[in-house]
Amino acid sequence: MNYQQTSSMPRLGTGARALYLLPLAIAVVAALSGCGGADKAAAAGGAGGMPPPQVGVVTATMQAVALQTELPGRVEALRTAQVRARVNGVVLKRLFTEGAEVRAGQPLFQIDPAPYQAALDSAQASLVKAQANLAQAGAQAERNKPLAEGKAISQQEYITSVATAKSAEADVAAAKAAVQSAKLNLDYAAVTAPIAGRIGRALVTEGALVSASEATQLALIQQTSSVYVNFTQSANEVQQLRRAMSAGKLRGVDGQQAAQVRIVLDDGTEFSKPGKLLFTDLSVDASSGQVTLRAEVPNPNNQLLPGQYVRVRLSQGELPSGILLPQQAVTRGNQGDSVLVVGADNKPMQRKVKIDQAQGNQWVVLDGLKPGEQVIADGFQKMFVPGSPVTPVPWQPGSAAPAAAPASAAASGSAH
Repeated sequence: MNYQQTSSMPRLGTGARALYLLPLAIAVVAALSGCGGADKAAAAGGAGGMPPPQVGVVTATMQAVALQTELPGRVEALRTAQVRARVNGVVLKRLFTEGAEVRAGQPLFQIDPAPYQAALDSAQASLVKAQANLAQAGAQAERNKPLAEGKAISQQEYITSVATAKSAEADVAAAKAAVQSAKLNLDYAAVTAPIAGRIGRALVTEGALVSASEATQLALIQQTSSVYVNFTQSANEVQQLRRAMSAGKLRGVDGQQAAQVRIVLDDGTEFSKPGKLLFTDLSVDASSGQVTLRAEVPNPNNQLLPGQYVRVRLSQGELPSGILLPQQAVTRGNQGDSVLVVGADNKPMQRKVKIDQAQGNQWVVLDGLKPGEQVIADGFQKMFVPGSPVTPVPWQPGSAAPAAAPASAAASGSAH
C-alpha cells in the first residue's frame, strides 16, 4: 500500500534522512544540558556558594550630646556713628584715610571756620563791654548807698542805681553765653570722630556746602572689633528648651548656663572665634511667632562685616545621654522613624526609634536602641533578599561598604 507524502520534508533515503535530523538532535541535547546546568548553579547559590553581602554598620554608643540649632542671622556693628555737620559752611579739607581705623576725637573734616571765628570775636567784645558797664553800674550803686542813708539823695534814685547794676550783671552773663556758643560753633567747624572704629568712604568732598539744619551726613564710623549677630528662633522652641532645662533633661554646655554661639560663613566654614548669647528678647513678633536673639562675637581681623548674612550655630543645652546616627541610617516616614539593626545570625531586622533633632549630618536618637547594637548605615542596595544574612563591616563617613563579588567571579571560583 502506497502512502502519500504529507510533510514538507523532502523525500530522502534512510542515510540522507539521518544526516538531515542530526543537527536538530544536537540542539535539543544542548538545551537540555543547559537547563540542568542552570538548575545546578541555582542549587549551589542557595546552598551558600555566594558569600553574604557586606554592609557598613555603626555601633550605637551612649554619649553626651550638645543640642545645636542653626539659624539665619545678620551681622551688626557693635557701635555705629553717623558723622554729620553741626554748622553751615563749605568743607575745606578731608583729614582721614577712607577705610582706616580712627580714634575718638580725631579730626575728620574742616569746615570753613572764618565766619565762626568772627562771631566769637564779636561775642568776646560784647562781653568786655558788658563787664565795663557792670563795673560802672556797680560802683554807682556803692556810692549811692551811704548818700541814701544820709538822706542826701532820694531812696528812689538809690533803687534805680542798684537795678542798673543788676541789669549790667545780666548783660555780662548773656555775653558769656554768647561767647560759649560762638566757641562751640567754631569747634563744630572742625569735625571730629565721635567714637573709635573703622570709617567708611567720605560722603562729601572738599568744596561741598553742608548744612546744620539738614544735618548733612559726612561719613559713617562702625566699631567692628566685636560685632553683634542678630537672629530669630521660634518661640515654641525657646519654651521647650526652657522647660527641658528646668526639668533636668538638659544641662548647660560644659557646665555653663550661658548658650554658646558659633558662626558659620557662606562657604560653610566655621568662624574661628566663638561668641556668647547676650539676651533673648522679651516679646514675640506677632506676625512671625519668632523671638529675636543677639550674640556678641569677637572680630579681631574684621572678617565679619556689618550687614553680612551668616548662619548661627547655637548650643542651647546638652543632653546627658544620647546616640548619634548618620542621617542615611534612619528611615523617616508617616508611620514613624526606623533603622535596620544587625541581629542574631547577622540577619537585619527593622527597629522603631525616637528621633529628637539633627546635629549636622547626624540624628540624635533618644529611644529604641541599646548601646553596642550595630545599625546599618550603608549597603542597603546589596540586601536582595529580605531577612538574608549580611556581613557587617565598620562604616567610615564618606566611603561606601565594600562591593559584593560579581556573580561571574563566584561561578568561576566554584567551577575551580
